[in-house]
Amino acid sequence: MTITSDRKIPKAKSSSFTLVELLVVISIIGLLAGLGLPAINGAIKAGKKAEVAAMAESIKTAVNAFYAEYSTYPTNNSGLVFTNSNTNFLSALSTTNTNGGNYRGIAFLEVPPKFTNENGLVTPSGFYSGGARSNFFVLIDTGGLGYVNPKLVSGCEALTNSNVASSVAVWVMEKPTNKTAVGTFK
Repeated sequence: MTITSDRKIPKAKSSSFTLVELLVVISIIGLLAGLGLPAINGAIKAGKKAEVAAMAESIKTAVNAFYAEYSTYPTNNSGLVFTNSNTNFLSALSTTNTNGGNYRGIAFLEVPPKFTNENGLVTPSGFYSGGARSNFFVLIDTGGLGYVNPKLVSGCEALTNSNVASSVAVWVMEKPTNKTAVGTFK
Protein backbone atom coordinates (compact mmCIF):
# COMPACT_ATOMS: atom_id res chain seq x y z
CA MET A 1 0.00 0.00 0.00
CA THR A 2 1.30 3.39 -1.05
CA ILE A 3 0.27 6.57 0.59
CA THR A 4 0.46 9.72 -1.46
CA SER A 5 -0.39 13.23 -0.53
CA ASP A 6 -1.04 16.34 -2.51
CA ARG A 7 0.49 18.43 0.21
CA LYS A 8 3.88 19.89 -0.80
CA ILE A 9 6.71 20.11 1.66
CA PRO A 10 8.33 23.55 1.63
CA LYS A 11 11.91 23.64 0.48
CA ALA A 12 14.54 24.82 2.94
CA LYS A 13 15.28 28.53 2.51
CA SER A 14 18.62 29.27 0.85
CA SER A 15 21.25 30.63 3.25
CA SER A 16 23.07 32.82 0.71
CA PHE A 17 22.87 36.61 0.36
CA THR A 18 21.30 38.30 -2.59
CA LEU A 19 23.29 40.59 -4.84
CA VAL A 20 21.40 43.64 -3.55
CA GLU A 21 22.20 42.79 0.07
CA LEU A 22 25.90 42.41 -0.77
CA LEU A 23 25.98 45.74 -2.63
CA VAL A 24 24.33 47.54 0.30
CA VAL A 25 26.86 46.15 2.79
CA ILE A 26 29.82 46.99 0.53
CA SER A 27 28.61 50.57 0.02
CA ILE A 28 28.12 51.06 3.79
CA ILE A 29 31.66 49.81 4.45
CA GLY A 30 33.01 52.12 1.73
CA LEU A 31 31.16 55.09 3.22
CA LEU A 32 32.48 54.42 6.72
CA ALA A 33 36.04 54.00 5.43
CA GLY A 34 35.76 57.25 3.47
CA LEU A 35 34.65 59.10 6.59
CA GLY A 36 37.22 57.47 8.87
CA LEU A 37 40.46 57.81 6.91
CA PRO A 38 40.74 61.63 7.15
CA ALA A 39 40.20 61.42 10.90
CA ILE A 40 42.92 58.78 11.19
CA ASN A 41 45.36 60.91 9.13
CA GLY A 42 44.64 63.91 11.36
CA ALA A 43 45.31 61.84 14.47
CA ILE A 44 48.60 60.58 13.01
CA LYS A 45 49.73 64.15 12.24
CA ALA A 46 48.77 65.31 15.74
CA GLY A 47 50.71 62.39 17.20
CA LYS A 48 53.84 63.28 15.21
CA LYS A 49 53.59 66.90 16.38
CA ALA A 50 53.25 65.78 19.99
CA GLU A 51 56.25 63.48 19.60
CA VAL A 52 58.41 66.31 18.21
CA ALA A 53 57.20 68.71 20.92
CA ALA A 54 58.10 66.13 23.59
CA MET A 55 61.61 65.75 22.14
CA ALA A 56 61.99 69.55 22.08
CA GLU A 57 60.99 69.65 25.75
CA SER A 58 63.55 66.90 26.50
CA ILE A 59 66.27 68.91 24.75
CA LYS A 60 65.31 72.01 26.75
CA THR A 61 65.43 70.01 29.99
CA ALA A 62 68.84 68.60 29.06
CA VAL A 63 70.23 72.09 28.33
CA ASN A 64 68.89 73.36 31.67
CA ALA A 65 70.37 70.33 33.47
CA PHE A 66 73.71 71.04 31.78
CA TYR A 67 73.49 74.62 33.06
CA ALA A 68 72.58 73.43 36.55
CA GLU A 69 75.61 71.11 36.57
CA TYR A 70 78.24 73.46 35.10
CA SER A 71 76.77 76.99 35.55
CA THR A 72 77.24 77.54 31.83
CA TYR A 73 75.43 76.48 28.70
CA PRO A 74 76.87 73.87 26.31
CA THR A 75 79.18 75.36 23.69
CA ASN A 76 80.79 74.20 20.47
CA ASN A 77 84.54 73.75 20.07
CA SER A 78 84.90 77.50 19.37
CA GLY A 79 83.22 78.41 22.65
CA LEU A 80 80.00 79.63 21.00
CA VAL A 81 76.60 78.62 22.35
CA PHE A 82 74.75 76.19 20.06
CA THR A 83 71.91 77.48 17.87
CA ASN A 84 70.85 74.13 16.41
CA SER A 85 70.99 70.47 17.30
CA ASN A 86 73.93 69.44 15.10
CA THR A 87 76.25 66.51 15.82
CA ASN A 88 78.43 68.51 18.24
CA PHE A 89 75.36 69.53 20.25
CA LEU A 90 74.14 65.94 20.31
CA SER A 91 77.56 64.75 21.39
CA ALA A 92 77.80 67.32 24.19
CA LEU A 93 74.45 66.38 25.73
CA SER A 94 73.87 62.71 25.00
CA THR A 95 77.21 60.96 25.38
CA THR A 96 79.70 60.59 28.15
CA ASN A 97 82.56 62.30 26.33
CA THR A 98 83.98 65.65 27.43
CA ASN A 99 83.12 67.73 24.33
CA GLY A 100 81.28 71.03 24.57
CA GLY A 101 82.25 71.72 28.16
CA ASN A 102 80.82 68.43 29.48
CA TYR A 103 83.98 67.79 31.54
CA ARG A 104 82.39 65.22 33.84
CA GLY A 105 81.05 63.19 30.89
CA ILE A 106 77.42 63.19 32.05
CA ALA A 107 74.76 61.99 29.60
CA PHE A 108 72.04 64.64 29.91
CA LEU A 109 69.87 63.42 27.03
CA GLU A 110 68.66 59.98 25.93
CA VAL A 111 67.86 60.12 22.21
CA PRO A 112 65.82 57.48 20.35
CA PRO A 113 67.51 56.44 17.08
CA LYS A 114 64.67 57.82 14.95
CA PHE A 115 65.64 61.34 16.07
CA THR A 116 69.25 61.09 14.84
CA ASN A 117 71.10 61.01 11.54
CA GLU A 118 74.44 62.25 10.18
CA ASN A 119 73.33 65.87 10.84
CA GLY A 120 72.74 65.32 14.56
CA LEU A 121 69.42 65.57 16.36
CA VAL A 122 66.61 65.84 13.78
CA THR A 123 62.87 65.46 13.31
CA PRO A 124 61.76 61.86 12.71
CA SER A 125 60.95 60.57 9.24
CA GLY A 126 57.37 61.36 8.33
CA PHE A 127 57.14 64.65 10.23
CA TYR A 128 57.65 66.52 6.97
CA SER A 129 56.21 65.30 3.69
CA GLY A 130 58.62 63.74 1.25
CA GLY A 131 60.86 62.34 3.99
CA ALA A 132 62.66 65.64 4.64
CA ARG A 133 64.21 66.08 8.09
CA SER A 134 65.32 69.18 9.96
CA ASN A 135 67.53 69.96 12.93
CA PHE A 136 65.90 71.48 16.00
CA PHE A 137 66.55 75.17 16.58
CA VAL A 138 68.01 75.95 20.01
CA LEU A 139 67.95 79.49 21.37
CA ILE A 140 69.58 80.25 24.73
CA ASP A 141 69.29 83.45 26.77
CA THR A 142 72.98 83.96 27.51
CA GLY A 143 72.48 87.65 28.36
CA GLY A 144 70.19 87.01 31.33
CA LEU A 145 67.28 88.94 29.79
CA GLY A 146 64.68 86.39 30.88
CA TYR A 147 63.40 85.86 27.34
CA VAL A 148 64.50 84.74 23.91
CA ASN A 149 63.34 85.98 20.51
CA PRO A 150 63.00 83.13 17.99
CA LYS A 151 62.32 85.60 15.15
CA LEU A 152 66.01 86.58 15.26
CA VAL A 153 67.11 83.10 14.16
CA SER A 154 67.85 82.76 10.45
CA GLY A 155 64.99 81.00 8.68
CA CYS A 156 62.47 81.79 11.44
CA GLU A 157 61.67 85.43 10.61
CA ALA A 158 58.06 84.57 9.67
CA LEU A 159 57.28 83.15 13.13
CA THR A 160 54.54 84.90 15.05
CA ASN A 161 56.35 84.35 18.37
CA SER A 162 58.72 86.94 19.77
CA ASN A 163 60.18 87.51 23.22
CA VAL A 164 59.35 84.08 24.61
CA ALA A 165 59.70 84.11 28.39
CA SER A 166 62.24 81.33 28.78
CA SER A 167 65.97 80.86 29.24
CA VAL A 168 65.98 78.13 26.56
CA ALA A 169 63.68 77.63 23.58
CA VAL A 170 63.78 74.58 21.30
CA TRP A 171 61.63 74.16 18.19
CA VAL A 172 61.29 73.09 14.57
CA MET A 173 59.39 74.92 11.87
CA GLU A 174 56.08 73.43 10.81
CA LYS A 175 55.81 73.07 7.04
CA PRO A 176 54.61 74.29 4.57
CA THR A 177 53.95 77.81 5.90
CA ASN A 178 57.03 78.18 8.15
CA LYS A 179 54.97 80.48 10.38
CA THR A 180 54.29 78.05 13.20
CA ALA A 181 56.77 76.43 15.54
CA VAL A 182 56.46 73.00 17.10
CA GLY A 183 58.40 72.90 20.32
CA THR A 184 58.72 74.40 23.78
CA PHE A 185 56.66 77.51 23.07
CA LYS A 186 53.39 78.08 21.27
